[in-house]
Amino acid sequence: MAASGPIYTANSPIPVDLFVSKKYPGLTRGDIGFADSSGGIIYRVNRTQHQSKSNSSQRRKRVVVVDSAGNPLISVYRQDKGLWQGFKGDDGEEKELIFKVNRTMKTLTRTEFEVFIVDENSEDSASHFTMKGSPFQKSCTIYRGNSIIAQTSLMYKLQQIYVRRNKFRLTIFPTSVEPAVIVALVVIFLG
Repeated sequence: MAASGPIYTANSPIPVDLFVSKKYPGLTRGDIGFADSSGGIIYRVNRTQHQSKSNSSQRRKRVVVVDSAGNPLISVYRQDKGLWQGFKGDDGEEKELIFKVNRTMKTLTRTEFEVFIVDENSEDSASHFTMKGSPFQKSCTIYRGNSIIAQTSLMYKLQQIYVRRNKFRLTIFPTSVEPAVIVALVVIFLG
């Protein structure tokens, strides 16, 4: 698989399917790959521990979304139970905040999140997206109002009794939202 830059951008005229798995060639242990239909990895997600600069004894979980060339796009830090923040790039500092995510409901079969996109020009505190679904079933739908902007689903096959949960599909519908942001939101949803 040759490394190439991301070929999917916001405002794509057709829905885009990415296939999500931890078992793609070239991924290190703990990484998650988002591949296109030909098997080329478009996005890779690295999970690491991050040393807090304000409290040297505190370690926080960090997720970094990188493109196929290895360039860091988004760093996601878990702030507290049910609260995450996404920053642009990965220079080890939390500078340019892109979004905040707040878990509003968590039951055995259902989880819901509200996503707030940070805009310097707006003081709007209403949520921009809602994520709903079941992490166990790898089922997540991301809404903007009443419109679906992305959805995950398991890979069902005809005459298959047991459906594996180690590989699933992410469908990104035509939207102005950057696909890397959607990838970061899906990773937050799945835990």
